[in-house]
Amino acid sequence: MSTNRHIAETMLLQKSLLSAINSIISLKLPVSGYLRWTSPRRTTIQRDLHGTVAFELGSAILRGDYAPAEILPREAELMAAFEVSRTVLREALRTLTSKGLVESRPKVGTRVRERTAWNLLDADVLDWYARVAPPLAFALKLQEMREMIEPFAAGLAASAHDAHAFERLAHAHTAMAEARNVDEWVRADLRFHLAVLAACRNELLVPLGTLIERTLEGQLRVNAKRADVFNAALPDHTVVFEAIGRRDAPAASAAMAALLRVTRERIEG
Repeated sequence: MSTNRHIAETMLLQKSLLSAINSIISLKLPVSGYLRWTSPRRTTIQRDLHGTVAFELGSAILRGDYAPAEILPREAELMAAFEVSRTVLREALRTLTSKGLVESRPKVGTRVRERTAWNLLDADVLDWYARVAPPLAFALKLQEMREMIEPFAAGLAASAHDAHAFERLAHAHTAMAEARNVDEWVRADLRFHLAVLAACRNELLVPLGTLIERTLEGQLRVNAKRADVFNAALPDHTVVFEAIGRRDAPAASAAMAALLRVTRERIEG
């Protein structure tokens, strides 16, 4: 990051709290949104001013602060609220347009699109949505997605894996067995599930795993903490691992489905 950009970002962060009250009243942006600006945990897109504005506006839309078909405030109001130039604001709005969240029309303004148009499988949008959606509802939606994909993927991995893919899966399984705490377990657990997708040798599945990696890590951490011991699911993963190793596709699929049933019970319980 250049010195000028760093100075500009610093000034923005300093001024954001001063303008928060007025912006909350006029633009519906909650205090929690402004506090996230100064949080050390930043999304990938929050590396420059337009990314920060896109994150805040996108999160507000996903949270429901702006309803589908609602017109966003005028450019001048948004520029004042975020303390940014017209160029920065328009770049942020272009970002949101590319992600299906808004659309701009002459003489109308920028309108929030219907939920069916939102690209929730965009990495940024999925991360923003995970932050603002009701936790249980989001966890169950992610779980449904996993239940649709992972059992079939485990069966395919059993049939299609090569030596390199199985070695990667074996290393992840070993790391799970040797994990000494929740953090080590979660990292290894995530590696295991991503390795199963990679072992399918279907190039369309690997990006899917990378896409949900951040949100899946959060779910795995919650599940580990809700279990009696953090590595309670090790035997279930071992059954999946061994079935894939002996190329028993039906057994691998069934074992992954059984593992995910336990995961659902922990989420719902």
